[in-house]
Amino acid sequence: MKVVQTVFVVLLLIFVTCTRRPWQRFNNPSMEELAANFQKPPVEYSMTFYWGWDGKITEEVIARDLDAFKERGVHIVTLESGYDMGHPYLSQGWFDLVKKTVELARERDMRVWIVDEGKYPSGFAGGKFTTDAPDLRMKALVVAERMDLAGGDTLVRQIPQDVISAIAINQLDSTNLILDVRAGELQWTAPEGQWEVVFIKHDFRSSPTRAVNNPTRGKDPSNSLCDYLDPAATRQFIEFTHAQHKAVVGSEFGKTVLGFRGDEPDYSIRGIPWTPQLFATFESVKGYDVRPYIAAFFSPRLTDEQQRVKADYWDVWSNLFGANFFQIQADWCAEHNVEYLVHLNHEDKMVDLIRSEGDFFENMRHVQMPGVDAIWDQIWPGKVSDYPKYASSVSHVYGKPRTFTESFAAYRPAPTLEQAKWILDCQFARGINMVEVMFVPASTRGELGLHGWTASEEFASVAKYVHRACYLLSQGRPVAHIAVFHPTFSIWLGFNESNEYTLHLMQQLLEHQRDFDFVDEHALSSQLILEDGALKSRSDQSYRTVLVPSAMAMSNQALDQLRTFAASGGQVVFLGQTPSLVIESTFRDATGPADVSWAIHEPSGELTPRVMAALPQPDVKLDVPAPVVKYLHRRLADADLYFFFNESTESQSCNAVLQGNGAAQEWDAMSGELRNIDGELAKEGFAKIKLNLEAYQTKFIMVRPVNQ
Repeated sequence: MKVVQTVFVVLLLIFVTCTRRPWQRFNNPSMEELAANFQKPPVEYSMTFYWGWDGKITEEVIARDLDAFKERGVHIVTLESGYDMGHPYLSQGWFDLVKKTVELARERDMRVWIVDEGKYPSGFAGGKFTTDAPDLRMKALVVAERMDLAGGDTLVRQIPQDVISAIAINQLDSTNLILDVRAGELQWTAPEGQWEVVFIKHDFRSSPTRAVNNPTRGKDPSNSLCDYLDPAATRQFIEFTHAQHKAVVGSEFGKTVLGFRGDEPDYSIRGIPWTPQLFATFESVKGYDVRPYIAAFFSPRLTDEQQRVKADYWDVWSNLFGANFFQIQADWCAEHNVEYLVHLNHEDKMVDLIRSEGDFFENMRHVQMPGVDAIWDQIWPGKVSDYPKYASSVSHVYGKPRTFTESFAAYRPAPTLEQAKWILDCQFARGINMVEVMFVPASTRGELGLHGWTASEEFASVAKYVHRACYLLSQGRPVAHIAVFHPTFSIWLGFNESNEYTLHLMQQLLEHQRDFDFVDEHALSSQLILEDGALKSRSDQSYRTVLVPSAMAMSNQALDQLRTFAASGGQVVFLGQTPSLVIESTFRDATGPADVSWAIHEPSGELTPRVMAALPQPDVKLDVPAPVVKYLHRRLADADLYFFFNESTESQSCNAVLQGNGAAQEWDAMSGELRNIDGELAKEGFAKIKLNLEAYQTKFIMVRPVNQ
């Protein structure tokens, strides 16, 4: 029976792989094939409008909007439920409207993404977990009670069953004492000091949600999220949402319907993520009982042991979040030939993200299309905004062809057309190749919901530019030979300075035109394959140098991989602080410091000449420093594609040497024209051109064989 099941699973995987459309997988076209589609790329590479259905939705409204969007060069919509639609979210009336939308989109050769929720964040199924599945609501460890005691006071009390941990905190110096409540009672006499006893319990506790069925239209926890850490809750979420949509429009899955769009699932709670199986899982993985330590996580100052145990806890719940929420949805989508695209919360503030979502890379590695958002003004001329590299790195390391951005929404000030294009170009240069413009309301009042730069007469030309750019930047394979280790473990341990070092290194590399990908513990320990002196990603990239910014901790598996990599000819450079802790199975019992005598160590943390000499030969070399010029490189079957972006208001002119064989050609994504570039033919695998970029200008340069 097991053999039959195994054969069935293998055949299913082969079938799913074979039926995936070109946009869902890596393509390696020739330059000739790429040129044939350049003027009018496949519609799946169009930007998408995040289309909000506020107001009464009718067939007339749907058709009017789709026609207007297509006329302006937008061929995809991301469908979001709204207020006062005329039919409640997830009602039969809602599904009838979705079905009609898919029919009308198919007639127009347009595509549809379906937002997986009745607003955001994802995971409350329009309120159904509160009304229909209350046992599967989000849960957390929270403060049950606080009591003040003076030195010499004695506390005697019975402990309720839902209280699992307690701690006494000295208000005079923030020191603490763990109190053992596992026996169901507590008798404790406070030593000298002014004490606060804190009891911790498990309870239902949800992040706030903005729900279409909330009469206040506010954001509050009345419509509870599901328990992200419980696989049963995620499967119920799928039954409430994805499966119901499949019943209505499943025949268009992978054709007109591209997939499901998730948004910002996280634990924005006054507490710590928890699920009923967590303590048992923790003990199975880590080998000890975490419950006595739990209350210490609420203390203003943790001991070294308590901080290490907290890191163990973050390790366990982060893995549960990745496996039991993101992976289950991604697997369902893959089985049904659609994609799961989602972004987290606070990508531009990694320390905050790690606090509420655990591990960016663990969550995103499971989904088909990782993403970020830029909906305030995180990305703006004059700001250093490199964080889209996190999502594109996940795609490159784990073999995903596309990475998306949700952009604009609540930008203040509202961008002009030129500024909006700059914001997108900034993200293209950091690996984004799918654009979602948020937010375009439905024309339920009779007028199109386009406003600001999307209502500009020149918008259609930018939409075509984005379409061509996303098409080009999705073809072939990414090329980066440098990997930067991301110090998530160190942030779990409270060493937030490692994040600052990482941001600084990211900025330095990009300003020197040295592209890279982030690699996480999981990738380094078990995903990257050592081959011919390089670490190979699932995108078939070969990393020849690994940079480790200041880190407090690394796993022994990751260090072993790096040591073997260095012995085989790779370069490993530790910048700033080297790891003082080496993790086997637990942070609590970690030893250290790490022996990195086999690697290069640069204590300053800067890209000194010694560090630069350890980097691979660059694929782009400019003859003058130009930190405002950013680039991206992708390799096709018979050519090399480069994207250049001048981020500044000043023109840039230099000689550029590009890796590739043959002559250079400019592909104008605004007009769709191809133009030859004067320059030297490639010698020894490099071509030399004159690179002139006006303020905010971009250029696509193709280095291709001369006979093409």
